[in-house]
Amino acid sequence: MIEALRTPEERFTELVNFPYQPQYIENLSGYEGLRMHYIDEGSKDAQYTFLCLHGQPTWAYLYRKMIPVFLNAGYRVVAPDCFGFGRSDKPVEDEVYTFDFHRNSIIEFINHLQLNKIILLAQDWGGLIGLTLPMEMPSRFSKLILMNTALGTGEGVPSQGFKGFRDWVNITPDMNVGRLMLRSTPDLTPEEMAAYDAPFLDITYKAGIRRFPNLLPTTHDAPGAEISRKARDWFQKEWTGESFMAVGMQDPVLGPPVMKKLRGIIPGCPKPFNIQEAGHFVQEWGDIVAKKALEAFQL
Repeated sequence: MIEALRTPEERFTELVNFPYQPQYIENLSGYEGLRMHYIDEGSKDAQYTFLCLHGQPTWAYLYRKMIPVFLNAGYRVVAPDCFGFGRSDKPVEDEVYTFDFHRNSIIEFINHLQLNKIILLAQDWGGLIGLTLPMEMPSRFSKLILMNTALGTGEGVPSQGFKGFRDWVNITPDMNVGRLMLRSTPDLTPEEMAAYDAPFLDITYKAGIRRFPNLLPTTHDAPGAEISRKARDWFQKEWTGESFMAVGMQDPVLGPPVMKKLRGIIPGCPKPFNIQEAGHFVQEWGDIVAKKALEAFQL
């Protein structure tokens, strides 16, 4: 049994602009004893399901500006919290968190809910993991919305921005998540900062957010690198779906150079929608991005 902490519900009673009913799964195959949180809004019979995958150090709240746009257009929106994040349970040992631990949990989540006609929203680790999934279950995925993310193939040299951030995380094990978010998105309100900080009572809840930067496959034989290369090759040979790309131009970690490389991997990926003032967390400009994506897909 994995030792884990559960954030008390009262930490989430004052979430601004996030009125969605929390849903929980407690019996994911291979994750017995751990509870995963997600939101599931809109009709299950909708033509498409927008699957919103977050990264570090965020949770489903990151998509609060995009969700209403998709719902108002008549679609279903599903947004899970990775283990260690948001309302999901948080294993206390850093070593529990691996590339496969996270990837397999999302695979089991998709299978558990029997999601189909998925439009994948991939940003940060939501892409590093999420972009390895369509080859695993190609019949379930239809389109991609790509935002400041990558495939961790273990090739090339990590950016100085990433190495600097990883070094900072490693010397800041009790990071303040709200303040970290504010660094990238200066317009956040105190209430929004509090919502990002809500999952983490103290340092014992933060193993997941500490681990993600160190899980990035930066060498050829790193965990996750081989499957990411397979995903890259699969996209180039097999992918026929539509895609939309939005780039936060002020991101020093997964910004324009990284997104240019990713665009070259995805066949037919159109010219990106560049947001000059946006940083890493493009979803903070999410209402604009969501509307542009719907226009691009003619939905």
